[in-house]
Amino acid sequence: MPESTALDKVCLALAKRYGDLGEGAGQRLRQWLSGEIPQTYPDILERHLSEEHVDLLFDAFWQVLPFGTGGRRGPVGYGSNRMNPTTVAMTVQGHCQFLREAFPGREDLAVVVANDVRVFRDNAGRYGFLGDDHPLFGVSARSLGKLACEIYAGNGITAYFAEPEAEMAVLTTPELSYLIGELGAVGGMNLSASHNPPDDNGIKVYDAYGSQPIAPDDQHLVDTMEKATELRSTPFDQGLVEGIIRAVPTELHETYIGKYLDLYGDGPTADPDVLVGYTPLCGCGLSTVGDVLGRLGFPLAVPEDQGPDGSFSVIPFKAPNPEVPQATEPARRFADEAGTGIVLSSDPDADRVGVEITLADGTWYHFDGNQIAAVLCYYLMLDPDGPRRKGLVIETLVTTKILGGIVEKAGDSWLVDDLLVGFKYVAAVLKTLQAGKPWGDVDCSDQDLVLATEESHGVVMLPGIRDKDAVPACMYLAALYQRLRREGRTLLDYYVGILEELGGFDTVNRSIMMAGAAGMIKKDRIMASLRESPPAVLGGQTVHKMVDYWDQEAFGPFVSETDKLPRNVLQMFTDSFVITIRPSGTEPKLKLYCQLLPHGEPSGARGSELLAEVRAKADQVARRIYNELLGHIDLSLTEASLLLPDIVDLDRKRGFEEGTVPQLREALGDGRFAGLDALLDWLRGEVAAMTPGSNPLPALQAPVAHLCAEWAEGGGASPLLDELRAWAEG
Repeated sequence: MPESTALDKVCLALAKRYGDLGEGAGQRLRQWLSGEIPQTYPDILERHLSEEHVDLLFDAFWQVLPFGTGGRRGPVGYGSNRMNPTTVAMTVQGHCQFLREAFPGREDLAVVVANDVRVFRDNAGRYGFLGDDHPLFGVSARSLGKLACEIYAGNGITAYFAEPEAEMAVLTTPELSYLIGELGAVGGMNLSASHNPPDDNGIKVYDAYGSQPIAPDDQHLVDTMEKATELRSTPFDQGLVEGIIRAVPTELHETYIGKYLDLYGDGPTADPDVLVGYTPLCGCGLSTVGDVLGRLGFPLAVPEDQGPDGSFSVIPFKAPNPEVPQATEPARRFADEAGTGIVLSSDPDADRVGVEITLADGTWYHFDGNQIAAVLCYYLMLDPDGPRRKGLVIETLVTTKILGGIVEKAGDSWLVDDLLVGFKYVAAVLKTLQAGKPWGDVDCSDQDLVLATEESHGVVMLPGIRDKDAVPACMYLAALYQRLRREGRTLLDYYVGILEELGGFDTVNRSIMMAGAAGMIKKDRIMASLRESPPAVLGGQTVHKMVDYWDQEAFGPFVSETDKLPRNVLQMFTDSFVITIRPSGTEPKLKLYCQLLPHGEPSGARGSELLAEVRAKADQVARRIYNELLGHIDLSLTEASLLLPDIVDLDRKRGFEEGTVPQLREALGDGRFAGLDALLDWLRGEVAAMTPGSNPLPALQAPVAHLCAEWAEGGGASPLLDELRAWAEG
C-alpha cells in the first residue's frame, strides 16, 4: 500500500469533487491498491496518486465497467471502469462458474475464444505521465485472448483458440458464432471492441447457440460474474501440452467458407475483368470476406497497407467503422488508381459491412446501413435477375421500413420487424424457429431465412451463424455491382429505382456522444425528462403516439435487471417520420434514429432529385431533434456544430463552437495567416483533441463549408475565405 497520506488526500479529493460517486471511486481505488484483486498493478496506480490525476482516477473507478449487450467494452486503462487484464480475468472466471452451474456434471465443457487485431498504444495520451513502458502499453486483443484461455483451462474447460502457438492470429466474430455450433462448444468469448478506436477493447460472451444471451439468461451470467472472486488459471504453454487449450481445426474454416459458396450456388459468374475494391479496415476480414470473394472468382483490389494492423494507423480518425464515411477515404483513393468503382469494407471483427461507389462525376457515395439492407432485400426477393427468394425477413424496430414493402410485394413471405436493437434478438427468433415454435404470427422454419438485417450495417443470411457477418453482403453486392457496371448503371441508380417503386423512405441515425460519468448522467436525464414530459411536437410535427418499451403493461414485466437496459427505448410517431431514442448501456451515448416515411402525395421527383429530397428531409429532421433532445439538459448547438461527425463528443463540439469558430472568424479577418496552408496548420492543432492520434481536418470540412457560406453571405468575402471554402467543399 502507498503512504496513507497520498492515498487519503486523493480519496478526500474524489469525495469532495464528486460526492457519493467519488467516495465509491475512492473505495475501489483502495481495494485495487491493496492487492486483494489480481493483476491490478498497485505500483502503477501509486503513480496516479496526485491532485492532477483526480479526474482520471474518478473516471477509472467510479463504477465497475458495465456488462451490457452481451459483454463489456471500454477504454483500456487502470481501474474498475477500464478494460484491462483484471476486467478480462474476472469476466472469464465468472463465465466459467456460470457454465459449471448451467451444465452440472458435464466434464467435456468447451468454449471457443476469438480475438481481433487491436493493440493499445494510448493514442489519447491518458497515460503520458507513465511513459510507454507501463504494463498495459502494447496489450492486445490477442494477449487478452490468451489470458482468457488460461483461465478457462484453470477451470477445467477446454478452450479452442486460433493458431495458439502463433504470435498473432485472428478469428472473426461470425466465424466464432459458427464454430461454437460445429465444435459442440457450450459458449464462446470474443476479445474485440468491434469498430471502436484502438484505445478501446472489449469482451463479449456467447452461448451454446453461437449468439449473445438475452434476458433473463444474461442476468444469470451477470449475477454469477459478480460472485466470482477466486481466480483459477493454468499457464498457456502448460494448457497446450495438456491439451486443454487447443487449436481451432483448420478444416472448419473450410466448411465455414463452403457454407457461403453453397448459399451463392449458381449465382452470377464473377467477371474477372471487373475489379471489386475491398478493405478490411486493418482488421480480420481478409480471412473471411477475402477468402469467400476469392473462391467465387471476384478479382479483388485491396490496399496493401490495410491488412491486419491493431493501431488502425492508416484509417482516418483511427475509426475503422463502415458507418463512418471517412473511414474508407484511403481505400477510395486506392480504388481510383486501380480503376474500380466500388469499395466494400468490413470492420475489425468482420461482422459489419460498408459500401461506397463512384458516380458519373467521379465522386464517391457512401451507403448507410439501411440503404444496404434495402438493396440486398430487393435484390434477393424482387430483382427479376436476382435469386427471387421467398421466406423470412427479420429486422429491428429501428431498421428501414422499406423492407416491409419489399416483403409484401414478394408475397408468400414473412416479416419480423419489431425487435429490440441488437443482433442477439435476431438470434432469439432463429433459435425459437429452429425449435419448431412460432414467433408471434410467424410460423416457419429458420431454414426459410432470406435476410436478417439491422441499421448498423449488419446482415445474416445463414441461420446457423447467429451474429452479423460481412461475407454474404459483400458476396451479393460484388455480383450486383459487376452486373450493373456492364449495364452502365450504379448501385445508387439501383437504390433510387427501389425508392421510385416503393416510396420515399429514408433513415438518418445520429449519436449524442458524451464523456465520462457526467455524460452518463446527462443521457439518463434526457430519457427521464422525455418520460416525465412527453413532447406534443417533435421536429415540427405533431406526435400522435409515443411508445415506451419500459411500459410493463404494454410489453410485460421486466424479467431481470438486464431486461431493463435494451428496453430503455422510446418511439415517437408522427405522420411523416418515426423517431426512436435509446441510450447506450455501456457508454455515455444517446442514439437517435429518424425513419422518414412516404406521406401525402407521392413526390414528383425522380432519380437523384428524389434521393436528395428524402435525405434532405431526414437530415433536417434529425438535426432538429438532436438539438431538441439537448434542450432537455439546457444545451443546444449551432448548425455548424451539428455538422461535426458524431464520433466527436458533445463537450468537444461545444468547444469548437465556443472557441474555435470565433477564433477562425477573427483569423480570416485580421490577416494573421499568409495562406491556406498556414491556416489549416493552425486549425489542425486547435482541434487535435477531437480525433486523438489522427488528422482532425476531415471532420471539419462540412461545418467549415457551412460557416464559410454563412460568412460570405454576411459580407465577409476575402481571398482566404474563398480558399478555405473551396477546401471545405472539395
